[in-house]
Amino acid sequence: MPTPALDPTAETAPRVGVLALQGDVREHLAALESLGAQAVKVRRPEELEAVDGLVVPGGESTTIDKLARAFGLAEPLRKKIGEGFPVFGSCAGMILLADEIADPAEDLTGAPQETFGGLDITVRRNAFGRQRESFETDLDFKDIDQSGGPVHAVFIRGPWVERVGSSVEVLAEVDPEHASHTATLGGRSRIVAVRSGNLLATSFHPEVTGERRVHELFIRMIKGEA
Repeated sequence: MPTPALDPTAETAPRVGVLALQGDVREHLAALESLGAQAVKVRRPEELEAVDGLVVPGGESTTIDKLARAFGLAEPLRKKIGEGFPVFGSCAGMILLADEIADPAEDLTGAPQETFGGLDITVRRNAFGRQRESFETDLDFKDIDQSGGPVHAVFIRGPWVERVGSSVEVLAEVDPEHASHTATLGGRSRIVAVRSGNLLATSFHPEVTGERRVHELFIRMIKGEA
């Protein structure tokens, strides 16, 4: 059974921001609105203060990092994450929520890219390969309604998680025996979705496939129901 949409005018409908600096902003807004959330763009610190949770979209993690600092959002967001603010990051968003990047990009001065942090994980950027090696596969995903079957996941230059801390729950992995793209997996399952408290992250892009259960899980997290 599909998840019924909330009434966005109802008091129970959370106000969910999408970090609108670069990336799949429209797609995330549409996914959230389809579930009845009040979905808004966030570019300024005062807009961040007006939402109940935030989505950090897929895109270029280095660009989002630089723009977040330029717009004065990086430090307020780090502070809110430390206070338990709900955040969902997809693809580049996963990188930006990681405490550690195994292969960080560097700017012209040699300084490594920064993250918002909060997730005790180590990620590897572009781990599944370049754009031409994008692929789709089905995943068993914990903590969602299983009646709709596995989650169909699209990976576009996606990261994977190489290390998880004790506070992090693994929600999904790509199994090399069943994935449609295995060249870079090295015969190992790779972690592609995690959760720690109010932080949720996926290597893939649920916003581009019509898959709504990951966003529905995030809304439930915001409401304290998951």
